[in-house]
Amino acid sequence: MLARLIESVELAPEVRHFVFEAEGPDRLEFVPGQFVSLSAEVGGRTITRAYSLASAPGDGNRFELCLNRVPEGVFSGPLFQMKPGQTLEMKPPLGMFVLRQPPRDSLFIATGTGIAPFRSMLRAHLREGSPAFTLLFGVRYESHLMYRREFEEMAQKFSHFRFWPVLSRPEPGWMGRTGHVQAHLEEALGGRCDVDVYLCGLKAMVDDVRRILKGRGFDRKQIFYEKYD
Repeated sequence: MLARLIESVELAPEVRHFVFEAEGPDRLEFVPGQFVSLSAEVGGRTITRAYSLASAPGDGNRFELCLNRVPEGVFSGPLFQMKPGQTLEMKPPLGMFVLRQPPRDSLFIATGTGIAPFRSMLRAHLREGSPAFTLLFGVRYESHLMYRREFEEMAQKFSHFRFWPVLSRPEPGWMGRTGHVQAHLEEALGGRCDVDVYLCGLKAMVDDVRRILKGRGFDRKQIFYEKYD
Protein backbone atom coordinates (compact mmCIF):
# COMPACT_ATOMS: atom_id res chain seq x y z
CA MET A 1 0.00 0.00 0.00
CA LEU A 2 1.18 3.53 -0.71
CA ALA A 3 0.75 6.65 1.42
CA ARG A 4 0.66 9.89 -0.59
CA LEU A 5 1.54 13.12 1.19
CA ILE A 6 -1.25 15.69 1.02
CA GLU A 7 0.29 18.40 3.16
CA SER A 8 2.59 19.04 6.12
CA VAL A 9 2.46 21.98 8.51
CA GLU A 10 4.90 23.09 11.18
CA LEU A 11 3.45 22.72 14.67
CA ALA A 12 6.57 23.70 16.60
CA PRO A 13 10.29 23.97 15.89
CA GLU A 14 11.33 20.64 14.31
CA VAL A 15 7.80 19.23 14.70
CA ARG A 16 5.34 18.84 11.82
CA HIS A 17 1.75 17.71 11.30
CA PHE A 18 1.49 15.43 8.25
CA VAL A 19 -1.64 14.55 6.31
CA PHE A 20 -1.37 11.43 4.14
CA GLU A 21 -3.80 9.58 1.91
CA ALA A 22 -3.65 5.79 1.74
CA GLU A 23 -3.89 4.73 -1.89
CA GLY A 24 -6.17 1.79 -2.51
CA PRO A 25 -8.84 1.61 0.20
CA ASP A 26 -11.81 3.97 0.15
CA ARG A 27 -11.63 4.02 3.93
CA LEU A 28 -8.63 3.39 6.17
CA GLU A 29 -9.83 1.30 9.11
CA PHE A 30 -8.09 1.71 12.47
CA VAL A 31 -8.72 2.05 16.19
CA PRO A 32 -7.70 5.32 17.89
CA GLY A 33 -4.27 4.82 19.44
CA GLN A 34 -2.93 2.51 16.73
CA PHE A 35 0.08 3.21 14.51
CA VAL A 36 1.11 2.87 10.88
CA SER A 37 4.49 1.71 9.60
CA LEU A 38 6.06 3.74 6.80
CA SER A 39 8.97 2.51 4.68
CA ALA A 40 11.36 4.11 2.21
CA GLU A 41 14.64 3.41 0.48
CA VAL A 42 17.36 5.42 2.22
CA GLY A 43 21.00 5.01 1.29
CA GLY A 44 20.32 1.82 -0.62
CA ARG A 45 18.42 0.05 2.14
CA THR A 46 14.80 -0.10 3.24
CA ILE A 47 14.08 1.80 6.46
CA THR A 48 10.80 1.31 8.32
CA ARG A 49 9.45 3.41 11.17
CA ALA A 50 6.20 3.15 13.15
CA TYR A 51 4.22 6.31 13.95
CA SER A 52 1.08 6.73 16.03
CA LEU A 53 -1.94 8.06 14.20
CA ALA A 54 -2.90 11.55 15.35
CA SER A 55 -6.30 11.57 13.63
CA ALA A 56 -9.58 9.86 14.42
CA PRO A 57 -11.09 7.27 12.07
CA GLY A 58 -13.75 8.33 9.64
CA ASP A 59 -12.01 10.72 7.25
CA GLY A 60 -12.04 8.32 4.33
CA ASN A 61 -8.56 7.07 3.54
CA ARG A 62 -6.72 10.06 4.98
CA PHE A 63 -4.68 9.91 8.16
CA GLU A 64 -2.57 12.34 10.17
CA LEU A 65 0.75 12.07 11.98
CA CYS A 66 2.63 14.29 14.42
CA LEU A 67 6.39 13.83 13.99
CA ASN A 68 9.58 15.45 15.16
CA ARG A 69 12.78 15.65 13.16
CA VAL A 70 15.38 13.48 14.85
CA PRO A 71 18.92 14.92 14.66
CA GLU A 72 20.82 12.81 12.13
CA GLY A 73 17.65 10.73 11.72
CA VAL A 74 17.91 8.45 8.70
CA PHE A 75 14.13 8.46 8.21
CA SER A 76 12.77 11.67 9.70
CA GLY A 77 15.15 13.82 7.64
CA PRO A 78 13.87 12.58 4.26
CA LEU A 79 10.31 12.57 5.60
CA PHE A 80 10.53 16.27 6.47
CA GLN A 81 11.79 16.97 2.93
CA MET A 82 8.81 15.30 1.25
CA LYS A 83 6.62 17.38 -1.06
CA PRO A 84 2.86 16.98 -1.57
CA GLY A 85 2.20 14.20 -4.04
CA GLN A 86 5.22 12.11 -3.12
CA THR A 87 4.63 8.62 -1.72
CA LEU A 88 5.94 6.13 0.82
CA GLU A 89 5.24 2.47 1.32
CA MET A 90 2.92 1.83 4.27
CA LYS A 91 1.47 -1.10 6.17
CA PRO A 92 -2.09 -1.13 7.56
CA PRO A 93 -2.61 0.20 11.09
CA LEU A 94 -1.69 -2.05 14.02
CA GLY A 95 -1.21 -1.75 17.76
CA MET A 96 -2.78 -2.49 21.13
CA PHE A 97 -2.44 0.97 22.72
CA VAL A 98 -6.18 1.65 22.55
CA LEU A 99 -8.93 2.43 25.04
CA ARG A 100 -10.13 -0.69 26.77
CA GLN A 101 -13.80 -1.40 26.32
CA PRO A 102 -16.02 -0.17 27.71
CA PRO A 103 -14.03 3.04 28.31
CA ARG A 104 -13.76 4.34 31.87
CA ASP A 105 -12.75 7.65 33.38
CA SER A 106 -9.14 7.97 32.26
CA LEU A 107 -5.97 9.96 32.75
CA PHE A 108 -3.86 10.48 29.63
CA ILE A 109 -0.20 11.43 30.18
CA ALA A 110 1.92 12.46 27.20
CA THR A 111 5.32 13.98 26.59
CA GLY A 112 6.35 15.50 23.25
CA THR A 113 4.97 13.80 20.15
CA GLY A 114 3.52 11.14 22.44
CA ILE A 115 0.49 13.42 22.24
CA ALA A 116 -0.46 11.88 18.86
CA PRO A 117 -2.49 8.84 20.01
CA PHE A 118 -4.32 10.90 22.62
CA ARG A 119 -5.43 13.41 20.01
CA SER A 120 -6.82 10.46 18.06
CA MET A 121 -8.59 9.03 21.11
CA LEU A 122 -10.09 12.34 22.21
CA ARG A 123 -11.34 13.27 18.75
CA ALA A 124 -13.01 9.87 18.51
CA HIS A 125 -14.36 9.37 22.03
CA LEU A 126 -14.85 12.72 23.79
CA ARG A 127 -18.50 13.69 23.60
CA GLU A 128 -21.47 14.40 25.85
CA GLY A 129 -22.00 11.36 28.03
CA SER A 130 -18.51 9.94 27.50
CA PRO A 131 -16.27 9.04 30.42
CA ALA A 132 -14.25 11.86 31.97
CA PHE A 133 -10.77 12.39 30.54
CA THR A 134 -7.81 14.36 31.84
CA LEU A 135 -4.86 15.12 29.55
CA LEU A 136 -1.57 15.87 31.29
CA PHE A 137 0.77 17.06 28.53
CA GLY A 138 4.44 17.73 29.25
CA VAL A 139 6.87 19.56 26.98
CA ARG A 140 9.92 21.74 27.51
CA TYR A 141 8.70 24.99 26.00
CA GLU A 142 5.34 26.66 25.50
CA SER A 143 6.02 26.74 21.74
CA HIS A 144 5.94 22.92 21.74
CA LEU A 145 2.39 22.53 23.06
CA MET A 146 1.15 20.85 19.90
CA TYR A 147 -2.60 21.07 19.22
CA ARG A 148 -2.96 23.38 22.21
CA ARG A 149 -5.88 25.35 20.78
CA GLU A 150 -7.77 22.15 19.94
CA PHE A 151 -7.42 20.81 23.47
CA GLU A 152 -8.36 24.15 25.02
CA GLU A 153 -11.49 24.25 22.88
CA MET A 154 -12.35 20.70 23.93
CA ALA A 155 -11.99 21.69 27.59
CA GLN A 156 -14.27 24.69 27.08
CA LYS A 157 -16.91 22.59 25.33
CA PHE A 158 -16.86 19.56 27.63
CA SER A 159 -16.83 20.02 31.40
CA HIS A 160 -15.69 16.42 31.90
CA PHE A 161 -12.42 17.02 30.01
CA ARG A 162 -9.42 18.69 31.63
CA PHE A 163 -6.36 19.83 29.69
CA TRP A 164 -3.28 20.40 31.86
CA PRO A 165 -0.15 21.51 29.98
CA VAL A 166 3.12 21.27 31.90
CA LEU A 167 6.37 23.03 30.95
CA SER A 168 9.74 21.86 32.21
CA ARG A 169 11.52 24.99 30.90
CA PRO A 170 8.95 27.79 31.17
CA GLU A 171 9.61 31.32 30.05
CA PRO A 172 8.95 34.21 32.44
CA GLY A 173 5.25 34.93 32.46
CA TRP A 174 4.07 31.32 32.17
CA MET A 175 1.33 30.93 34.79
CA GLY A 176 0.58 27.24 34.31
CA ARG A 177 2.02 24.05 35.73
CA THR A 178 5.78 23.51 35.63
CA GLY A 179 8.32 20.74 36.10
CA HIS A 180 7.68 17.18 34.98
CA VAL A 181 4.29 15.53 34.56
CA GLN A 182 5.09 13.14 37.42
CA ALA A 183 4.92 16.05 39.86
CA HIS A 184 1.26 16.62 38.95
CA LEU A 185 0.13 13.01 38.97
CA GLU A 186 -1.42 13.05 42.43
CA GLU A 187 -3.36 16.22 41.67
CA ALA A 188 -4.64 14.76 38.40
CA LEU A 189 -5.79 11.56 40.12
CA GLY A 190 -7.52 13.47 42.89
CA GLY A 191 -7.14 10.57 45.27
CA ARG A 192 -8.89 8.15 42.92
CA CYS A 193 -7.66 4.64 42.16
CA ASP A 194 -10.61 3.62 39.98
CA VAL A 195 -9.43 5.29 36.75
CA ASP A 196 -7.43 3.92 33.86
CA VAL A 197 -4.09 5.58 33.08
CA TYR A 198 -2.58 5.76 29.59
CA LEU A 199 1.05 6.81 29.12
CA CYS A 200 2.85 7.73 25.93
CA GLY A 201 6.26 9.34 25.65
CA LEU A 202 9.83 8.92 26.76
CA LYS A 203 10.84 5.76 28.61
CA ALA A 204 11.96 7.62 31.74
CA MET A 205 8.55 9.25 32.18
CA VAL A 206 6.61 6.07 31.46
CA ASP A 207 8.68 3.96 33.85
CA ASP A 208 8.52 6.54 36.63
CA VAL A 209 4.75 7.00 36.41
CA ARG A 210 4.19 3.24 36.34
CA ARG A 211 6.30 2.91 39.47
CA ILE A 212 4.30 5.60 41.27
CA LEU A 213 0.96 4.09 40.23
CA LYS A 214 1.92 0.61 41.35
CA GLY A 215 3.01 2.07 44.67
CA ARG A 216 -0.46 3.59 45.05
CA GLY A 217 -2.10 0.22 44.49
CA PHE A 218 -3.06 0.48 40.84
CA ASP A 219 -3.54 -2.85 39.12
CA ARG A 220 -1.41 -3.42 36.04
CA LYS A 221 -4.63 -3.87 34.05
CA GLN A 222 -5.38 -0.19 34.69
CA ILE A 223 -2.08 1.02 33.22
CA PHE A 224 -1.50 1.18 29.47
CA TYR A 225 1.67 2.54 27.92
CA GLU A 226 3.69 3.08 24.81
CA LYS A 227 7.31 4.23 24.85
CA TYR A 228 8.82 6.49 22.18
CA ASP A 229 12.49 5.72 22.76
